[in-house]
Amino acid sequence: MTEKEHTVQHYLQLANRGGRGKFKIYIGMSAGVGKTYRMLQEAHAMLRNGVNIQIGYIETHGRAETHALLDGLPAIPRRQVFYKGKRLEEMDLSAILLLSPDWVVVDELAHTNIPGSKNEKRWQDVVDLLNAGINVISAVNIQHIESINAEVKHITGIEVKERIPDSVLHMADEVVNIDLTADELITRLKEGKIYDQSKVETALRNFFQADKILQLRELALKEVTTQVERKVETEVPRSQQMRHENFLACISSNDEVARKVIRKTARLAAYYHADWYVLYVQTPRESVDKIPLAAQRHLINNLKLATELGAEVIQEQHTNISAAIINIALEKRITTVCIGKPHISLFRIILRTNLFNQLLKTLSSNDIDLIILS
Repeated sequence: MTEKEHTVQHYLQLANRGGRGKFKIYIGMSAGVGKTYRMLQEAHAMLRNGVNIQIGYIETHGRAETHALLDGLPAIPRRQVFYKGKRLEEMDLSAILLLSPDWVVVDELAHTNIPGSKNEKRWQDVVDLLNAGINVISAVNIQHIESINAEVKHITGIEVKERIPDSVLHMADEVVNIDLTADELITRLKEGKIYDQSKVETALRNFFQADKILQLRELALKEVTTQVERKVETEVPRSQQMRHENFLACISSNDEVARKVIRKTARLAAYYHADWYVLYVQTPRESVDKIPLAAQRHLINNLKLATELGAEVIQEQHTNISAAIINIALEKRITTVCIGKPHISLFRIILRTNLFNQLLKTLSSNDIDLIILS
């Protein structure tokens, strides 16, 4: 484990202890969608309701509408730091911990602190606050999330240096997406509501292009959807949950058919953001001493392909393929079984094969769909 990984693990362990404060994150596809504005609106609402809320750190980026919302909100003074001959400001973590408000607003979650600060990153400061029982409202742009950094670079051509571990999002009790259409965001930019007018044309030529914004918006929506699904899985009794898709791709040693089934199931699973499995049932007639070496090699390559595409590979030895499929489908809570197109007509199989009839009957009684892929 690297020093960085050790530090991340340490802070996440702290946050998992009892008595932790509540954590709410506003997430957006880019600067200018209104995350800070929304946080300040919420702070005003809480203040009107008698909640002890303080501003720990806010960055308005000179946006007049956002800056106006600071009026009337109690704020903890920033810490003055001299670094390389310049006077800089940082969030005063010690002062917040000392004052211990019920809630604190902390903007710019991915920010890197000035060298010499207690923590390297602001998200680590937030963990300290949560561990002290202080509730935190924060905000981050989608491009600062570690696991999608490569996708963001592909979309924008820019590698974002300041990032937060995905596990920080997993800590959140609530993740709220601040969403705008690409046209709305570009209009805000042109009206000078995001950057100074002198920077607008450069922004329009680079980051703020409709196709890039649309892709970043998709990433943000997917991320929030994932967080909501995780919250449902942990907080809602399974009997009350909506059905989540789990796909089971059933393959044989037939190389060409197996590849088609794996690839098409992978696309289905990606579309539904679902878990998926690839099942190979080895019958006695496909034992190692009977199956040709070429077929063995193709099978190994197909199982490797399935793993690369994100599947969990399951290999079973069984004399009854239908029974093996049923067992795994029930064990893994499968919602859809995918098989390759039979070499003979499906009608003949249904009429003449009791094993296939058994499979269909069991899948139907357990509300499991069957897809035959051509």
